[in-house]
Amino acid sequence: MNRKAVILLSGGIDSATCLYIAKSKNYQLYPLIFDYGQRHKKELDSAINIANSLNLNPTLLKIHFPWKGSSLLDAAINIPQGAREIPNTYVPGRNIIFLSFALSFAEAIDADAIFIGAHMQDYSGYPDCRDNFFKAFRKTASLGTKRGIEKKAIKIFTPLIDKGKREIISLGLGLGVPYELTWSCYEGGENPCRKCDSCLFRERAFEALELGDPLLK
Repeated sequence: MNRKAVILLSGGIDSATCLYIAKSKNYQLYPLIFDYGQRHKKELDSAINIANSLNLNPTLLKIHFPWKGSSLLDAAINIPQGAREIPNTYVPGRNIIFLSFALSFAEAIDADAIFIGAHMQDYSGYPDCRDNFFKAFRKTASLGTKRGIEKKAIKIFTPLIDKGKREIISLGLGLGVPYELTWSCYEGGENPCRKCDSCLFRERAFEALELGDPLLK
């Protein structure tokens, strides 16, 4: 039987690419999707559609951040336009929480790995997307799980950590990632706003590859 892997799947370019990287390594795939009250709920449909396109059965987990603390959770806060060191789209502790759920899920189904699509373009903005954070979390996971104590620690892979968006898309195209199914815009409207950082990073990356964003055609 193939090794099992839990994939954090948001519906965006990075997590979709991560899913296909895990697929290329012959893991049995278990997508984990979070409905955490994000204003861009359209990404949930994208995540489910991406999983369904591979005939996978994703787990959709609904959680709640009643204290909000992010423009992604509070419609009264405007989504920023233009890079900031830590933009208000940062959700306090999100990756710590997501990875903790993923770790519990992985251990419960006896999975060997977790894949998450954090990468270098998020470094300056999100502290929980940095390599030193993942190194620390791996140690925590090893010390705080039965598998870790038994020297069978669940591996936490960040295969995109040193890549920019252009490199990620280029890699994904080679793997057959259906980017037309992905969603990136933070505003969550019917069409991409083309103004938020997420839209701009995406559009510029496709342009750098001399390609059109399939969502803008």
